[in-house]
Amino acid sequence: MNLPCATLFFRVPCALALVMGLAGGPASAQRAPFMLSSPDLAMGTFDNKFVLNGFGCKGANVSPALEWQNVPPGTKSLALQVFDPDAPTGAGFWHWTVYNLPPTLTSLPQGAGNAAAKLPAPAYGGATDYLDTGATGGNGNYGGPCPPEADKPHRYIFTLYALAVDDLAEAGGIPKTGSPSLYSFVLNKGLGALLLDKASFTATYGR
Repeated sequence: MNLPCATLFFRVPCALALVMGLAGGPASAQRAPFMLSSPDLAMGTFDNKFVLNGFGCKGANVSPALEWQNVPPGTKSLALQVFDPDAPTGAGFWHWTVYNLPPTLTSLPQGAGNAAAKLPAPAYGGATDYLDTGATGGNGNYGGPCPPEADKPHRYIFTLYALAVDDLAEAGGIPKTGSPSLYSFVLNKGLGALLLDKASFTATYGR
């Protein structure tokens, strides 16, 4: 329904209505949504290839491929975190973190999280809750799901952040070795408006 500008929002001036995109002008065009997905997790669950090899699980522990699109204008770096909120720890469990991904990147190939050398410069793998367990071949690498037996399937939330900063640790005033929870605080709160957008999807796994 087309209404005269004078009737919009209690007589908002037409110029303001145009800026807000309410009068059908060019400003009404919306930016395509920032989206994250994985061709390896398209069914919403993990094949054994992507499950941890350790703690009673017999997977290959290969990091799944990831793809994303419509990175916001002004993005200077990307950050990835993978979190299990259902782990019986009282604080969830962090499975994979990668920071300072180049803003022009649109995907990570399968296995990119299994060795530091496989990540594109200047990206680096951050701390996870597999630190010092030996299950991932070193801290900073992908660690697949391995929930306790008989638990209901756990959720694994993959989140990609688009940031208006080149170096996340420097911008947040935290060490590169900081915990994933500390990084998550900086990403979700500490950066304020420098967090341009984030995209997520969830996959599940149980045994």
